[in-house]
Amino acid sequence: MIERRQFITLLGGAAAWPIAVRAQQPGRLPTIGFLGSESPGGTTERVRAFRQGLNEAGYVEGRDVAIEFRWAEDHNDRLPDLAADLVRRRVAVIVAAGSSAAALAAKAATVIIPIVFQMGGDPVDVGLVASFNRPGSNATGILSMNSELVGKRLGLLHEFIPRAARLAMLVNPDDPNTASITRRAQQAAAAIGLPIEILAVSTNRNIDTAFASLAQKQLEAVLVSPGPLFVDRRVQLVTLAVRHLVPTIYPYREMTEIGGLMSYGASLVDIWRQSGIYTGRILKGEKPSDLPVVQPTKFEFVINLQTARTLGIEVPQGLLARADEVIE
Repeated sequence: MIERRQFITLLGGAAAWPIAVRAQQPGRLPTIGFLGSESPGGTTERVRAFRQGLNEAGYVEGRDVAIEFRWAEDHNDRLPDLAADLVRRRVAVIVAAGSSAAALAAKAATVIIPIVFQMGGDPVDVGLVASFNRPGSNATGILSMNSELVGKRLGLLHEFIPRAARLAMLVNPDDPNTASITRRAQQAAAAIGLPIEILAVSTNRNIDTAFASLAQKQLEAVLVSPGPLFVDRRVQLVTLAVRHLVPTIYPYREMTEIGGLMSYGASLVDIWRQSGIYTGRILKGEKPSDLPVVQPTKFEFVINLQTARTLGIEVPQGLLARADEVIE
């Protein structure tokens, strides 16, 4: 959160703005290029949180800043062209929202325009930043730590359904974090002595087929991998899990709110709000290379008790006591 004494008005702080911002003056508002991996329809609440973060930093869309949205709609191959388009439009900042793929596309498109990313993987491993504390480049951002939380989710699923002897995980083969997520899941499953089958899905049909195959493969519980594909397909995933009576843990509370059994992960709404704050700070003149990558501090464990009853599962009291929210 930015302290009030740090606030710099647009007029008084113009000399401190990055070159990319000043290039748009005078005569037009500085423009934020928003590069999203998902479809816009499922992001309304999170975009609202991003605008809230901008407001907290002193910026109101239409008054102090403009926003150009570009959505890849789960097609990562579109991201490079969308990022290049934002660069051609000489935006002041690029916000790469929702995935490592968006962040990497933005980084490949420009080494000058500041980038604020949101991602679940390790930005050092993929070459986005030099370190968390001193990014040292034109990029910084907010993490969800989704890769690191895979083992925690698997442990919760096992505690929830201790009788399950064979587990499955849905992954998107087109997601840059999939290799890391898969490795962590396999390590966590081995630690509790259970096999886990990795099911690669990237389309609606793949997801339908994966759930239809669970009974044949004797897979008794499912872990859904994080990523924009699964956020966009959350209604389909939740519907299929309930229809096939398969206990499933999800990475985002949005999935549990619509009928998923349970979820554990960082608050996406809070991550998008924080990215709005960071974007405002950069518009005021701070450099991405000096802004540390932010790790989440707010995690949510949510259980849908109604879904548990539908699946015929009695929720362990210990899990109910630890849940941040229980949906009746």
